[in-house]
Amino acid sequence: MLVLRSIAASVLVAFCIATGSAQALDETKYPDFKGQWSRVGAPRWLKKNETAPLTPEYQARYRAILADQAAGGTGNWPSAFCMPQGMPAMMNLFDPMEVVVTPDTTYILISHINDSYRRIYTDGRDWPNPGEVEPTYAGYSIGRWVDEDGDGRYDVLEVETRYLKGPRAFESTGLPLHDDNQTVIKERIYLDRSDHNVLWNDITVIDNALTMPWTLHKKAVRNRNPRPIWPSDVCQENNSLVRIGTETYVLGADGLLMPSKPDQPPPDLRHFNLPRK
Repeated sequence: MLVLRSIAASVLVAFCIATGSAQALDETKYPDFKGQWSRVGAPRWLKKNETAPLTPEYQARYRAILADQAAGGTGNWPSAFCMPQGMPAMMNLFDPMEVVVTPDTTYILISHINDSYRRIYTDGRDWPNPGEVEPTYAGYSIGRWVDEDGDGRYDVLEVETRYLKGPRAFESTGLPLHDDNQTVIKERIYLDRSDHNVLWNDITVIDNALTMPWTLHKKAVRNRNPRPIWPSDVCQENNSLVRIGTETYVLGADGLLMPSKPDQPPPDLRHFNLPRK
């Protein structure tokens, strides 16, 4: 009996080792995405004097958003109220990014206003039916590794993201995405051929607020410190903005509610017992 148990135990160990080896990541096949990646340039989609390919309806909406911000409002930037940036805004890299590659899933980790993360499934799955997945700010992402030069190593991670929810915007100027949240985002993530400490993300957004697909080439650089410091933000700390209905107010240093722009009406207080005059 002891001999049989010993044999069974040996077979179990061998099976576990073989199974674990089959699932192990062969790092020689994948690009080196390790480390801390920080953006190059401002976290924007629009450059100076550049216009977005918005439909007339959303051009008018964007003008109203900019006017509201000029008057002291928050415009159309949900993260002012501690909501996640979501896609594609989170890939503006307001704070550094970490990319973790595993055999079936690639994770993108960012900490800005809140902990933001993406799961990019590379296990060959198909798209789930709409009722089988819950829309999120980051969306549902399916990826595919590509060996472009045929050397046996992957060069590019191609990603498509769907099933997004809002409110979301391209950037903190409030540049809007369509209210229907039917956005589809396609990415090509790869290292620069001449400098592997440079990471490119070619992002294409297909959205009903746009007259055509819009592509931006996002650049990030690797921190050469092998033990970088990772920042962590908690939006609720020291955030003085308060949204009530469609209006934004400011919590003053005295703890009292203040207007955020001139001639702003107070919030509706009908449910409070107001003092009689």
